[in-house]
Amino acid sequence: MAENLRAAPVLVVNARVVDETGERDGRHDVLLDGGRIAAIATAGGLDARAALAPRADVVDADGRLLLPGFIDAHSHADGAVFDPEVQLALLRQGVTTVIGGQDGVGFAPGDGAYGTEYFAAINGRHPHYRGGGIGELLAGYDGATPINVATLVPAGTVRFAVMGRSTDAPTPAELDEMRELVASGLADGAVGLSTGLDYVPGVFADAAELAALTRPVAAAGGVYVTHMRGGYEANSAAGIDEIGAIAAASGARVHVSHFHATPGIVRGELARLAAAGVDASFDAYPYTRGCSILAMPILPASLTVRPASEVLAVLADPAERARLRADWFPTITGYASLGPDWPAMLTLAHIAAPEYDWAHGLTLAEGAAAANARGAAAARPDEAVGATDAIEFALDVLVASRLEVNVVMAVQHERSDAELAAILSHPAAIGGSDGIFLGRHPHPRARGSFARYLSLLVREQRALEWPDASALVSARAARRFGLGDRGVIREGAIADLVLVDAERVGAGASYDAPLELATGVDDVFVAGVPVLAGGALTGATPGMGLRHDRRPARPAREGEA
Repeated sequence: MAENLRAAPVLVVNARVVDETGERDGRHDVLLDGGRIAAIATAGGLDARAALAPRADVVDADGRLLLPGFIDAHSHADGAVFDPEVQLALLRQGVTTVIGGQDGVGFAPGDGAYGTEYFAAINGRHPHYRGGGIGELLAGYDGATPINVATLVPAGTVRFAVMGRSTDAPTPAELDEMRELVASGLADGAVGLSTGLDYVPGVFADAAELAALTRPVAAAGGVYVTHMRGGYEANSAAGIDEIGAIAAASGARVHVSHFHATPGIVRGELARLAAAGVDASFDAYPYTRGCSILAMPILPASLTVRPASEVLAVLADPAERARLRADWFPTITGYASLGPDWPAMLTLAHIAAPEYDWAHGLTLAEGAAAANARGAAAARPDEAVGATDAIEFALDVLVASRLEVNVVMAVQHERSDAELAAILSHPAAIGGSDGIFLGRHPHPRARGSFARYLSLLVREQRALEWPDASALVSARAARRFGLGDRGVIREGAIADLVLVDAERVGAGASYDAPLELATGVDDVFVAGVPVLAGGALTGATPGMGLRHDRRPARPAREGEA
């Protein structure tokens, strides 16, 4: 079935054609052949029905918008993209390409073991990559998924490959070896370098080390992509200062991952970078709350850098728990996004331990209360039951799950839809979901972000017109990350395309019902092949591991076919 779909030309008829350059007047027919857009004409202007029949697959857009395929610039679907449920969740939003290797931790280079262990609750496990580097990782996507996958070189994984769990600065020889790994990954097709400076081992890398690793990125025309240091929100200025220093020292273009802060902070800090001559972009998902591994905000990096078995031994030791309670936990009240009410702000999204399955969707405060109630209900009448609090409960869940726990993280000041629109309408904004697909009660951003961009920004807040929305969710990422002739609708461009019902498109997922699929996108094409038809997967797998294209992409000129 997949081979037949791949070979057949497709004629999309009666479409409203939109990309970042504008909307073409009237309805159009668009012929897809050989993986690319073969022809565009006003409706009825292509005599392809007769010329191509019976081979042509005709899809009637019936007035729907035909947009370039959406590009998720910050995704954690690296290993999950082979799962049909994840494929459906992405395609129902119109996502045809994801960029992985985010936050400094990924499967390659190396054998994938570190990324699998430390990011078990974010990236999960890769079904078949076991080594071979960026080139082997990308090759594993070729023809194996309906969705394209590009990747960054994750700096934390590079550091681990060379320095293991050391928290020291690298020696000159170690720094040279890390640079060589970065350069090799870029030569294999990576689109840039990522860091995660609140995660280990990235938290131990200083600006001088990061600038050295970023110089090969600048030379290759890639992008330095960073989960910046310090927790964002009110602490964003310190992270931006470091980004500016790295850019100045390396000459690299930069991209700020999931820039969550108030509109004033986001716009002000981007203006500071621009004033300093830094070429900067950013992604931000259309929600306020975040999501991460539970260990990151509540445990010290000096502990979590150790092997999981050692971390678990510490957490299971009553004396060590008492030491953490006295010396460490008081410090996390100063975390920029959380504050003193952190137990009520962390909601359990993914718990690997089956005995805590009941706690999905509860905050740590609610989970502790429920654990006490369950313990009291199970106790004998004459049995004294010790009470647990949020700290003990969180550590119990981490131990039982062997650290594989992720949480949705509320912030102290929820932002309104108008504030989100003020952030996302910035001309340097690029669509990125930060989507994590693990868990029974995950963050809705994985299944809702791209549909919500359109419903929120175009239909509800009227912050963007459709061409600007197309730039946000597609064209800017294609150009920024060197993804070839994507993000535009013109003859010769790669035929990654999405049909969108302008009135129906929207996120089904919410914080209360995070597994619901998006609506309003029922037909999607990757390399001209229907991968979603009538809202269902077709079974075709034309997706590729996308290698960085150093040729500058250009938008279509007005009126160009």
